[in-house]
Amino acid sequence: MKFFIDTANLAEIQEAYDLGVLDGVTTNPSLMAKEGITGKDNILAHYKAICDIVDDKVSAEVIATEYDQMLPEALELAAIDPKIVVKVPMIGDGVKLIKTLTEKGIRTNCTLIFNAGQAILAAKAGASYISPFLGRLDDISQDGTAFIEQLRLIFDNYGFETEILAASIRHNMHLIKCAEIGADVATCPLKVITGLLKHPLTDQGLAQFLADHAKGN
Repeated sequence: MKFFIDTANLAEIQEAYDLGVLDGVTTNPSLMAKEGITGKDNILAHYKAICDIVDDKVSAEVIATEYDQMLPEALELAAIDPKIVVKVPMIGDGVKLIKTLTEKGIRTNCTLIFNAGQAILAAKAGASYISPFLGRLDDISQDGTAFIEQLRLIFDNYGFETEILAASIRHNMHLIKCAEIGADVATCPLKVITGLLKHPLTDQGLAQFLADHAKGN
């Protein structure tokens, strides 16, 4: 399972990368705004700064929603760095864009996936990744992890090469459930990644080891 961090905060990205388990980064306009990154030039420069930290797979999202405007924007994002994966919304023109970018050898991440039909369309268009938002489904009393399980079954049925990138992961059990189901990637906040380190028995055991060692010295 690949771990992506879902943030535009450079310090958090660096911390996750230094831990040695980070495979990529996802961002979106909301995360950019949260960090105070505004204006086209600043946003493009920030994407480059993220690419300079990590080894590969930095999702950068197009803002336009019509194909004729989306294509030049996507090409500009892809030109920032070979590590860029162009993030495309699940709309009709987005599916068309994914097909075009795939034919050009540009990786894509189709975002805002909330049902199996959307996922199938993105996969058939050649998306490198699809991003189903399980936490947002939970928010409206739908079972987000069951949705990931459904997608895993469908993609395995037809041998789709598109990777399932589980998004909107809110806590550790979301991530563990996605791992059990077989999601290819989980993207989550830093606190979820570092939260995997924690267990009270680990803390107790380490404290006991250190206390026993101190007695013998």
